[in-house]
Amino acid sequence: MIEEFNTQGAENLVAIANQFAQLGKVTSVKAFGSGNINDTFLATLDSPKEQHFVLQRINTQVFRQPQLIMQNMRTLTEHVQKRLQDTPLNRRWEVPRVLLTKNAQDHWKDADGSFWRAISFIQGSQSFDSMRDRSHAKEIGYALGMFHNLISDLPAEKLADTLKGFHITPFYLQHYQEVLPKTSVSQSFEVNYCLQFVSDRQAFAHILENAKSEGKLPLRLMHGDPKINNVMFDIVTQQAVSVIDLDTVKPGLVHYDIGDCLRSGCNPAGEETENWESIYFDTDLCQEILQGYLAVAKAFLTENDYAYIYDAIRLITFELGLRFFADYLAGNVYFKVKHPEHNLARAIVQFKLTESIESQETQIRKIIQDMK
Repeated sequence: MIEEFNTQGAENLVAIANQFAQLGKVTSVKAFGSGNINDTFLATLDSPKEQHFVLQRINTQVFRQPQLIMQNMRTLTEHVQKRLQDTPLNRRWEVPRVLLTKNAQDHWKDADGSFWRAISFIQGSQSFDSMRDRSHAKEIGYALGMFHNLISDLPAEKLADTLKGFHITPFYLQHYQEVLPKTSVSQSFEVNYCLQFVSDRQAFAHILENAKSEGKLPLRLMHGDPKINNVMFDIVTQQAVSVIDLDTVKPGLVHYDIGDCLRSGCNPAGEETENWESIYFDTDLCQEILQGYLAVAKAFLTENDYAYIYDAIRLITFELGLRFFADYLAGNVYFKVKHPEHNLARAIVQFKLTESIESQETQIRKIIQDMK
């Protein structure tokens, strides 16, 4: 974890970063971003051409085959770069580049066996942890639509499935059912609320996977984690310019992406709030995100795709709550936590958001219907 490096001093990180520094020398490395899985740093170079790049230590407990992640990332980014060269857009759009080491490898292993990689930094851009306004929401939707559009002609089988079971809700439900009998947490009001919440929705967990197995929803490539802080915005124009964090890109259903984007984008209280009464799903933001998304995604969506968008929003919100709660019961082994009850609190946020989505089903379905 990042704390380990603080005790070692910055020299070790600079030495690692210099393995990837083709355009100059690394002058500093500092912790960067707010990701829950990998350790991420921003390296600064003494080069006028490229002043920064992103250095990451991949969490190999989560990503067991990091070489496949790098292979996927190279396949995807090269495909998108070619698409953009062949058919330029009328606005700025960038895809992060994989930076190679001085001996042309896409990763570097240190003496401890840790797996490091470097990615280009999207210059003059910033990300946000929560939605700022409605125009911001439309740009978030546009970003996901553009990402899907640019990879819609890349066959799903070209990318490896680097996270078996990732965003397959029945898989998480099965894991939860395995963890539950082994748990020894006290039966607090919050724990009982979560237990009951999951119990009431077990049958619903299969809705998208059933649609896939019945041939109603096609297997495509998905981002896997399109939360709003993975969209980069141009600092000057305030337009979306990139979707980052491509580790979870894999064959799957675009509905998990659509649902996850709306889940994270339409919760003004944010994922870390402890004021559970303030949590609600904002349908105005939902409308803006979908408008931005469908402006670009209409090109490849089918009638069935539209039919399952509401279910996707509800399901992915429930799924994330289920994952947080199961991790809490298992002893916080997957997500980084700041205190022992952190994952329980995160689970309740998602379950309260799911309740808000369910209470507005008619309105959300109407928004989707009106945009077709």
